[in-house]
Parts: sequence; C-alpha cells; structure tokens
Amino acid sequence: MPDGSSPDTLPMHGTPMPPVRTDWTRDEVAALMALPFPDLIYRAQTVHRARFDPTEMQISTLLSIKTGGCPEDCAYCPQSAMHEDGGVKASRLMAVEEVLKEARAAKAAGAARFCMGAAWRSPKEHDLETVCAMVEGVKALGLESCVTLGMLDNSQAHRLKDAGLDYYNHNIDTSPEYYGDIISTRTFQDRLDTLENVRDAGINVCCGGIVGMGEDSTDRAGMIATLASLPRHPESVPINMLVRVEGTPLADRAEAVDPIEFVRTIAAARITMPASRVRLAAGREDMTDEAQTLCFLAGANSIFYGERLLTTPNPAAMRDRQLLDRLGMHTSHKQG
Repeated sequence: MPDGSSPDTLPMHGTPMPPVRTDWTRDEVAALMALPFPDLIYRAQTVHRARFDPTEMQISTLLSIKTGGCPEDCAYCPQSAMHEDGGVKASRLMAVEEVLKEARAAKAAGAARFCMGAAWRSPKEHDLETVCAMVEGVKALGLESCVTLGMLDNSQAHRLKDAGLDYYNHNIDTSPEYYGDIISTRTFQDRLDTLENVRDAGINVCCGGIVGMGEDSTDRAGMIATLASLPRHPESVPINMLVRVEGTPLADRAEAVDPIEFVRTIAAARITMPASRVRLAAGREDMTDEAQTLCFLAGANSIFYGERLLTTPNPAAMRDRQLLDRLGMHTSHKQG
C-alpha cells in the first residue's frame, strides 16, 4: 500500500522527500490508521522531517469578529441561532480598529498568522467591505491574514484576494457520508464549491475537520481521504477535537474519542498531506501535555495561541510556551 514515504526529490532534513499524491482512498487511509502505533508514528515522523523542522511550531491567533446568530444548524456549534440554549448571543461585526488592536497584541505574543472568524452563512456586501479593510490592516502589520466567513461565491473570493487575504478557512467537518448527521442547512458539495472558489481566486486554503462527533473510524478515514484527494491539498489542515458545549445537539450525544485514536488521525493527515501545515486546533484545553506531545510527534506543527477559539476555551499562551520549552521546541516566525 502506498504510504507517501517513497523518494521523490532531494531530502530537506536528511530523509527522502515524499511525493504529494491527490488520489488517496478511504481504504488506504483506514489501513494507515490501523497500523501498529509505533509504525504509524515512525512513518508520520519520516514524512514530517522530509519537509519541516520537527522542532518548529507555527503559531496562529484566532479572533471572533462577529459572534452568534448564525442561521446554519451545525450540531457542534454554539453560534447557531437554532440552538437556543447554546449560550452565545448574537453580536455585531467588530470595528476595524478594534480588530487591529487584537492583531497587534497577537503579533507581540509571537503569532505569525491572524485569523478572523464571523458567524455567517455567507457575508453580505457591506460586511465584506469591512472585512476587506480588516485584512488590509492585518497585512500592514506584517502578519499573515486568514478569515472564515461561511460560503463564498467566486466574486467574493476575488474581492478578498484583492484585499491581500492569504488564507481562507472552510472546514469540511467530517466525511461526506456522515456530514448529513451533523448539518442539514447546507450540503457537502456547498463546502467543496466554496473551496473551489477560494482556489480560483488564488487564496491559500485552510481546511480540516472535527473528531469526536459520534463518527466512527471509517468516517475519520473518509474525512482525511477527502482532504488528501482534493486537486490541491489545503496549505493548512486544522484537526479539531469536539468541544462539547451545553445547548448544542452534540453536548450529550457524542462520546469522547480515545486520545490515541485522535493521534492516529493527526498522523494520517501528516502522511497523506506531506507539505501541509497540520494544525492541532480546538479541544487542546482538555488534552494532557502528553497527548499534545504525541500529536506533535505525529506531525502536528501548528497551534493557536490565545485563551479562546471563537467561543470555546484554549490553553493559555504561558502553558503552551512552557510545554514547547520542555520539549525543546521553538515557535516559527516564518510565514507559510
């Protein structure tokens, strides 16, 4: 079975450069994830070291610029207006200068990328104009910019590109087969159409999914296979562990995923998408330092700094710095 570890070009860090494939199947990914754990981690490390410094961690900061009131019914999300007990009240879009103040603080804390999220199905014209001003301001600070605004049509994507946007986040969330169990207000194809519009505009893609929503291991393999078989892999692949929020349909419905199984998902993402940044995203607040370390060994090389991810908790920056120091790792000031 192909594992993404055959030589392709000269090594970067003493190991053969793995080729980038875009034809991964669910069965191949499932077979990878079923490997004995030492073998899986070895393969992931081999692929990771070929393209990245294994001691380097890319840092991003995420800010909710418009919270709550979303018309979508994503079962995991407290920002949905359909989850009345979710506890997140709708707010207006933040002012540009207020956002830039947060961006300056993020840069001072060591972030290389500033991500802005708005709880919309898709942006309205006047809101998109304001977001473009935010992107321009973030870029002027010397930070990479990323936004997640819901679905985009082609013209909206090109407007964001003209403003200087570096990355657009739009997760597929789960496998195509399980998607309908989580969201009914938009289709899986809607997700793929937005990704295509973003690519067509020349914007880098940030796209991943969520683990722990009641899916099984074949769905996790299907999610990774879908990402790894896109015409071009996402430059950033955030892998989230579900944060159960009271008032959402998944608060009591889904059982927590074993941490080792979560690490297997990270490793599969690294092996199948060797040139991508694999980001350990939501859910870190509930992970032990040991579990996070295993994720780093499996190829995760990006995290979010800051005490909140949109509406859910995130480990304090001091805890992250202490863990990276204990591991002899350092943060990256490179963009990309």
